[in-house]
Amino acid sequence: MRVNLDNMVDENEEDFAQLLDASEKAITKGALQIAKIVKITDENVIVALPNAKAENYMPLEEIKDSQGNLLFQEGDEIEVSISRNLGKTNVSYKKALRSKNIVERIKELGEDYKDKVIEAKVLYKNKGGYIMDYDGVDVFLPHRDSAFKEKAKVEGKLYKVAITNIDKNTNSIIVSRKRYFDIDKNLRQTFVESLLQGDRVCEGVVKKIVSFGVFIDVSGIEGLIHYTEISHKGAVNPEKFFAVGESVKIKVLNYDEEKRRLALSLKAMNDDPWKEIEKELEVGYTIKVVVSNIEEYGAFVDLGNDIEGFLHISEISWDKNIKHPNEYLTLRQEIDVEIIEIDTTNRRLRVSLKNLLRRPFAIFRETHKEGDVLKGRITTLTDFGAFINIGAVDGLLHNEDAFWDRGRKCKDVLQVGDEIEVKITRIDSKNERISLSKKMLDASPAKVFAGSHRINEIIEGEVISIKDFGVFISFDGIEILVRSDDIAPEQKQTLKIGDMLKCVLCAIDEKANKVRASARHLERQIARDELRAFEVSQESDRMTLGDKIKHKI
Repeated sequence: MRVNLDNMVDENEEDFAQLLDASEKAITKGALQIAKIVKITDENVIVALPNAKAENYMPLEEIKDSQGNLLFQEGDEIEVSISRNLGKTNVSYKKALRSKNIVERIKELGEDYKDKVIEAKVLYKNKGGYIMDYDGVDVFLPHRDSAFKEKAKVEGKLYKVAITNIDKNTNSIIVSRKRYFDIDKNLRQTFVESLLQGDRVCEGVVKKIVSFGVFIDVSGIEGLIHYTEISHKGAVNPEKFFAVGESVKIKVLNYDEEKRRLALSLKAMNDDPWKEIEKELEVGYTIKVVVSNIEEYGAFVDLGNDIEGFLHISEISWDKNIKHPNEYLTLRQEIDVEIIEIDTTNRRLRVSLKNLLRRPFAIFRETHKEGDVLKGRITTLTDFGAFINIGAVDGLLHNEDAFWDRGRKCKDVLQVGDEIEVKITRIDSKNERISLSKKMLDASPAKVFAGSHRINEIIEGEVISIKDFGVFISFDGIEILVRSDDIAPEQKQTLKIGDMLKCVLCAIDEKANKVRASARHLERQIARDELRAFEVSQESDRMTLGDKIKHKI
């Protein structure tokens, strides 16, 4: 026998007991009887009931299976459910089946049905509540126990409910969604409390994977593994570690009451490998790693045990012209690297590949020496000079070593990329520095000056600069220093720019491009010159007298 729940009264007018009573009375309006199929048309099934004055009609769909095939033929007897409404008799084969099913279901539930949680689908709404389908069985959800929002569209949707009452006499099952919430809350609280005790390890099923983490179902409770809690490597892509539907073991971190969500962790299932790193490794150690990812700015290397190190592009090779790490590395390549930084607080480990390679400076030092002349390409220009690439190393060309003219700068004359010829002036092995010179490849102005002038020569130049330590004069296109010690004090006090100063050349330094003169020694030099001229004259006179005597002899 099937319950007819269509005439349930409004929830505001009747309490639960009255609704249940109404359902019990309504059930008497339905009964199961054997009927005979008289005729099957394109739309209906005509059946004859015992002792009935007229035949009854059912929709053809009543005797079709899920594939649309007819289950019966004309002349077959079938069991139908009979109900009367406004004097009209209604028959249904499917309702008869559901009525028989509910009897079987009530037997299965037994006496211990109270607060059993089931999942049922809303079929339709009546005056008293909602008729729901529970695995082919009708159950009744009163309005007051539905907890549905007003005007909510619930037909066809599945909801969890708790069985609150079963009446075997009327074959009716009453359920409550509100009661389910109470039960679920208590069960959830108890379950969560148990999860937060002991080792907190539980098992769940992956339900959804998003960019910021993975949603896990843990016995009906939603949990989230944030992407930072997946691996000790740090932030990773969740899709590389999980698949929807798979079961995973995770650890419970805490429970958010407001979101009703568990905070879960996969990496917490294993010991923190950074503690082992801190104990076992030190800066300077050489370790074997595998290239796990290559980016434009460097490569990530796998140390194993969920630890990754970072190899910056500048630490791959001594070659400063490297444009991309893939010029030297490939994925899954095994390499030896040196640890150059361990930061356990920020979980960062940096390594170097070039530190294990022979330093280019050492090779350069073996193949070159001071005084060598070679060509290089300008890589950088600065206020103080230029860096020149000479093979695998760079040398410094200072402004003072680039031009004999002290006022000129490399950045004003040269350009990055220019190829120039330079001379090695110093190789500093301790600091790995190479000093270069361009001007030493050309004759210094002092050397040119020395080709036409000599020490002790008397000159006269124009005063172009007056300093505390001396005076600079211009003579024959070169600056000449006359120190203060080489000028009489009373003479220096009267000198001014543009005056002509007569002095004697006393030093020419071709390499340093410096020429010195002295005004104080001028009188002595004049005296020496006059004496030398006199001696030459006397020698000439003596030779003339001798010649005369010789001729007479």
